[in-house]
Amino acid sequence: MFKVSCIQLCSNNNIKNNFEKTKYYINKAVRQNADLIITPEISSFFSLKKKELSLNVGNMRNDIYLKGIKDLSKSYRKWILIGSLVTKIKNNKFANRSVLINPKGKIHSYYDKIHMYDARLSKNEVYNESKTFVPGNKIKVAKLPWGKLGMSICYDLRFPKMYRTMSKQGALFLSIPSAFTETTGKKHWHILLKARAIENFCYIFAPAQSGKHFNGRRTYGHSIIISPDGKTIKELKKKEGIISANIDPSFSKILRKKIPSLYRE
Repeated sequence: MFKVSCIQLCSNNNIKNNFEKTKYYINKAVRQNADLIITPEISSFFSLKKKELSLNVGNMRNDIYLKGIKDLSKSYRKWILIGSLVTKIKNNKFANRSVLINPKGKIHSYYDKIHMYDARLSKNEVYNESKTFVPGNKIKVAKLPWGKLGMSICYDLRFPKMYRTMSKQGALFLSIPSAFTETTGKKHWHILLKARAIENFCYIFAPAQSGKHFNGRRTYGHSIIISPDGKTIKELKKKEGIISANIDPSFSKILRKKIPSLYRE
């Protein structure tokens, strides 16, 4: 058994401000005896504008948000997954990167978002992540003390083969930190997350951005922890905060033995 905490934020374009908010909720999660703490997508700097990113975002070596989280992880001896941060990878190119930090404050693994959210929801709501980010090309499954964690980010949720691959590689838990739009979140968020849980018999850890951001963008929130049989364990609707739950890794294995669909394709 272990305890996971998912943090819900309404991040802005001030890295120091975002770090202080994240730190506040990490401290709260530590007081609740969380073993694994996860933040939402683009926790550190909420923007898709290259010019803005170029002026404010650095690489992994000089990222002040990452350094601060690593220090907290080492101080509290906790596993912390930065759901994602924007990092400069070369010249003026950026990655949307999920970073897993171990209790020694070291980077254990990281995953670059593979699927870019290029969508036209309406005349006034258009997203073109491929203009900002270089997509990743590697699926990542990280070893934790309690089992394997499949790492993903937001729009990846709509690509079930990715999660099937991670589950077949032994993942018992799936992290899906997100900044889901208000528009699509109302229609698809819960359904897609529960489908990924049930079809793979995995726990879902899905911390989210929530609310109206500085640039007018609205995110759906509803951070959620889901059991391998599709039941909601904990959910936080719109406000910033945290949700925490005790996780039994053996439950995934029990369900997979009862219904061995994962191994019969």
